[in-house]
Amino acid sequence: MVCSRCKTTVKTELDKLGIAYVSVELGEVTIKKKLTLVQHHLVYMSLEQFGFELIDDEKNYLIEKLKKAIHDLEMYSDEDLKTNYPDYISLRVNDSFISLNTLFSEIEGITIEKYIIKQKIELVKELLEHNNLNLTEIAVKMHYSNVAHLSSEFKSITGLTPLHFRQLRHISCNNPSIN
Repeated sequence: MVCSRCKTTVKTELDKLGIAYVSVELGEVTIKKKLTLVQHHLVYMSLEQFGFELIDDEKNYLIEKLKKAIHDLEMYSDEDLKTNYPDYISLRVNDSFISLNTLFSEIEGITIEKYIIKQKIELVKELLEHNNLNLTEIAVKMHYSNVAHLSSEFKSITGLTPLHFRQLRHISCNNPSIN
C-alpha cells in the first residue's frame, strides 16, 4: 500500500469481511486476533482484486518494511538527510544493512542502492510533470548533491534529460492525440 486510498480500500475490505483490526498503515495491517485459514483466504482474495498481496513470510515482510522506509524518506522528508541511507535503513528496519542488501538482492534482483535510485527517479518524474519546481529545487528536494548528479542518474534510467522529459510530457499533456 502506498497511499491513503489504499489504506481506505483495505479498511473497507476488512470491514466487509468482519475482520477486526487495530490499525491499517501503509504496507502493514495489525489485526486484533489471528485469522483462521478461511479468513486468511478471504482476505487474500478480497485484496488481490485491488492489486494488493499478503506478505506472510519474514523475508518478504522485511523487504516490504525496507521499501516503506525508503518510500517514507523520499516522500516525506524535505529536510537535509542527517544520516546516510544505509544507517537510516538499518535503524528503521532494525537489521544490518549488509544482510538487508543481500536479502533484497536475492528477492528483488537489484541492490538497495539501485532500487533507491529508481524510486528517486520516479519521484523526480512526478515532480517534473506536476510541479513548477526548477531542476535545482528538485535536486535539493530529492537529496541530490547537485543538478548534474540528478541529470546523470535521470538520463541513465530514462534515456532522457530531465528537461527533455518535461518538454515531452508538456507536449503530450497539451495534445491528447499524442498520448
